[in-house]
Amino acid sequence: MLSKEERKERNTRFWTAFKKEMNSIKSSNGRAINWINYPSDVKDVYIRLEADSEGARLCFDIQPKDDGIRSILWEQMTELKRVMEDEVGEASGWNEEDRYFNGRQVSRIYWEDASLNFFKNEDLDKITAYLKEKIIAFDTFYQEYKDILVALAE
Repeated sequence: MLSKEERKERNTRFWTAFKKEMNSIKSSNGRAINWINYPSDVKDVYIRLEADSEGARLCFDIQPKDDGIRSILWEQMTELKRVMEDEVGEASGWNEEDRYFNGRQVSRIYWEDASLNFFKNEDLDKITAYLKEKIIAFDTFYQEYKDILVALAE
């Protein structure tokens, strides 16, 4: 079992290395991008990369204060499901009411490899490869369709 300080150090090392690995890769629109803090350009929509003892995940979280806007954005994503999954791969989960975060209902679409464990050294390269593959594929989809979401959220 790692101490809190050791977990923090491992986390920092991994994400720093991941950022360095991704640094030379441009978005499908040709621009430089911060892959770890992927810009959704839609208020209260977040693209998150996660790795822990339960797996590695790419998450698309919709969490506006207004449930009506969340519902509209969710509906649009379900309409784009086929084209998105053709690009990124079949999502592990589509949860319209996934959880509450900071008092807001969160809708989450996610891709996960639950066989990976962030705390096993032999899995770190596999986690990097998995997240890299998923975020690049997601970017290809998202750059094509994000204007729809931006317009709906305004």
